[in-house]
Amino acid sequence: MNSEKIKHLIVRHKWLIMAILLLICLFNMPYFYYQFIRFITTIVFSISAIYYEAIKNNKMAITMFVLVIIFQPVEPIVWGRVIWKIIDVLVAIFLLNLWYKEVWFKIKNNC
Repeated sequence: MNSEKIKHLIVRHKWLIMAILLLICLFNMPYFYYQFIRFITTIVFSISAIYYEAIKNNKMAITMFVLVIIFQPVEPIVWGRVIWKIIDVLVAIFLLNLWYKEVWFKIKNNC
């Protein structure tokens, strides 16, 4: 598999990958993993917020911006482990919904 094919798969399935990474947070992982997730989610949600703002989808841009605030690693929000697990599951469900809609739309329109 060449690098272009891998990049295409990652971009096409970014929401699925993010959802899986968030669901892994439900297990007892080293603290570094949670820091890694905060960093990665902040980058992905920031880029997505800019993208949605550029295409004038304000609802999604605001949603992504709120997710950036929740997951940003600079001044972490301190909630209990149970609250974070609930947030991880809810955000993972949201991302799986986005992934399903994107994949379904591309299949439906033969993209």
